[in-house]
Amino acid sequence: MKQPRSQSSPSGNGAYQAVRLRDMAVNERPQERLEKHGPAPLSDTELLAMLLRSGSRDLDVMGLSSRIISEAGSLSELIRWDAADFMKLKGIGRIKALQLITVMEIARRVLVQKNDFQPQFNTPELVFQYFHPIAAGLEVEKFWVLCLNRKNRLMKKNEVTSGTASSSLVHPREVFREAIRSGALSIIAVHNHPSGDPSPSSADIQVTRQLREAGKTVSIELLDHIIIGSTATDPRQQGFYSFKEAGFL
Repeated sequence: MKQPRSQSSPSGNGAYQAVRLRDMAVNERPQERLEKHGPAPLSDTELLAMLLRSGSRDLDVMGLSSRIISEAGSLSELIRWDAADFMKLKGIGRIKALQLITVMEIARRVLVQKNDFQPQFNTPELVFQYFHPIAAGLEVEKFWVLCLNRKNRLMKKNEVTSGTASSSLVHPREVFREAIRSGALSIIAVHNHPSGDPSPSSADIQVTRQLREAGKTVSIELLDHIIIGSTATDPRQQGFYSFKEAGFL
């Protein structure tokens, strides 16, 4: 599994030692609470238990739900799991694993489509918020270019390359081709680091330098180059690195 961790929480959101379903009063069980109060009051463990519906011989559905979240580290980390990850846990068969990854993919697409409008990218934080659901769980580097109008509103998002687990090579020609077609006045370059650490490599610095000079040639300004990582694994706990903030642009 991908970086399993132990976690305890008095709220039940990820606690391994969950209360057994049979020990709960009927009106306190997840289904009854969901019907009466809606989904908001339910803990992460209870919501996942509603999807699982059943546990194993040794672990009831609440215990299995709690164990899954504990292994993943949090509910949000489950978006990174594939069917094989779920099936490593006793009580999760092939069909149930496929159902779970379907739910995770729906969650990812909802987050991506929620951002499917013309946002105004005035800060690297806004770019990070836009791309975080897109980049979450990717195991290879991808490189995108955001084509912007004069007010820094998104005209088009273009995926330029999809690389290996450690690198995504990009050429200025590929980056600016779509920007020229779209009539963009400026661009923001974005790529992810699957490791979660957004600190730039020497190759990232070299690419940024090339893009900056190429932008001057075609009169399309490179406003920023942002590396998307994870807040949890970023030494600065930002989750991203901005070459503009760092004074490189």
